[in-house]
Amino acid sequence: MLLLLFILVPLFEVYLFIEIGSAIGALPTILLIALTAIIGVSMLKVQGFNTLVRYRETAMRGILPAFELMEGLLLLIGGALLLTPGFFTDAVGFLCLIPRSRKWMIPVIVSKLRRTI
Repeated sequence: MLLLLFILVPLFEVYLFIEIGSAIGALPTILLIALTAIIGVSMLKVQGFNTLVRYRETAMRGILPAFELMEGLLLLIGGALLLTPGFFTDAVGFLCLIPRSRKWMIPVIVSKLRRTI
């Protein structure tokens, strides 16, 4: 399954590059990709700092900051996806950086992990 993702995602990205590039032009497409990376990095800094603060507060109360650790993992994945050139990877990366979508994704990921363990 993972191998299939490594093959299909880049092919889909190339398709999107061609379609979007033909619609708006090559230079605007490149600038749009650079803009999403810049916006993503700034969002990652803010969200990462907020998650770190919540991690410390939870740990100081003597509670295992498991949710914050999962948020940190999703932020790491989201940041990597945003720095990877592509529109699909940017969309998934932004989903990882938006707090509301992270709160939805974490229980889904945890339940899938529990089934495999």
